[in-house]
Amino acid sequence: MSKRYKTGENAPESGKYKVDGPVHGDSEHEDTTIDMEEGNQFPPSPNSHEAVYWVKE
Repeated sequence: MSKRYKTGENAPESGKYKVDGPVHGDSEHEDTTIDMEEGNQFPPSPNSHEAVYWVKE
């Protein structure tokens, strides 16, 4: 299983990351992918604006 990163944590390396699920509760599945630069903070979901987990693609 890939390491998951929570909204607010810093990206360990640059690359593409996708939403792997909500941090709190349940929400509908999202296929959101973002480009991250090393050291930048992971954002909340662009769709729900809630905290989510991100995984590197």
